[in-house]
Amino acid sequence: MEYKDYYDILGVDRNASEAEIKKAYRKLAGKYHPDKPSGDETKFKEISEAYEVLGDAEKRRMFDQLGPNYQNGQNFTPPPGFEEMFGGGFGGQGGFGGQGGADFSDFFESLFGGGFGGGRGQQGFSGGFQQKGEDQSVKVLISLEEAAQGVEKSLTLQVPTAGLQGQVTQERKQLKVKIPAGVKQGSRIRLKGKGAPGFGGGPNGDLYLEIDLQSHPLYKVDEKDVHLNLPLTPWEAALGTKVSVPTLHGSVNLNIPAGTQSGAKLRLKGRGLGQSSAAGHQYVIVQIHTPPADSDDAKTFYENMAETLPYNPRAHF
Repeated sequence: MEYKDYYDILGVDRNASEAEIKKAYRKLAGKYHPDKPSGDETKFKEISEAYEVLGDAEKRRMFDQLGPNYQNGQNFTPPPGFEEMFGGGFGGQGGFGGQGGADFSDFFESLFGGGFGGGRGQQGFSGGFQQKGEDQSVKVLISLEEAAQGVEKSLTLQVPTAGLQGQVTQERKQLKVKIPAGVKQGSRIRLKGKGAPGFGGGPNGDLYLEIDLQSHPLYKVDEKDVHLNLPLTPWEAALGTKVSVPTLHGSVNLNIPAGTQSGAKLRLKGRGLGQSSAAGHQYVIVQIHTPPADSDDAKTFYENMAETLPYNPRAHF
């Protein structure tokens, strides 16, 4: 009989722990399950057979006692008690040492009962293995205003769908999703059960929406904070004023203190991304814009100002 090394089939060491054996089985069974496009029913049955033995402490002990004799191509000499438990005929020249033509799986089935080894009987593994479907992700592009206020989006997705025979096909589906207010760049929203279909009756995977924020002509985003450059005239900055400033939540009036310098940063609390106490802020960065001296009146104005205000911003050099 051809020896089957169940440890080799699962790719584990003979001293592997129960957890290591289970992990190896789940990985291989998921890869070769017949319901998957890359499945291999014969390989899956072999993997299931190996796990049925090595995953059970008593069956594994028996296999460890049998294994060395088979591996070396020797006639099988049963451990004490085998003949009493399973009947005679295991020893000597009539045993399973390669001369009898019996199948190794059939032999273990005689030891452990019907339904052994994946495809045998009604208790086979091929009908009982369940695996959750794969999680999937899709990028959703939204504006900063939508991120700040929340939005409902209609998405067209290519969704894996399991057919009646277990085959997986791609179908176009429309899905309406709600994006909550306060999301930021890279936020992930989980839609339970909207991912790839499970196998063997297992649950569907989840669908993750990955938020991608559109660039904005006015705002720059840093996590939950929003930055806005605010142009001011020299006299507005020097004398102080009140100006209307746009935010993601509507315009607000902002007081500009007298003597404000270019580059000054003013904070609008809670006007960034997020909600309530977790909301970010909007930072307004002052940029003083000098009007061009492109007329006689403008030139005269600047000449008078230079005479009236002998100010040297480089005096500290």
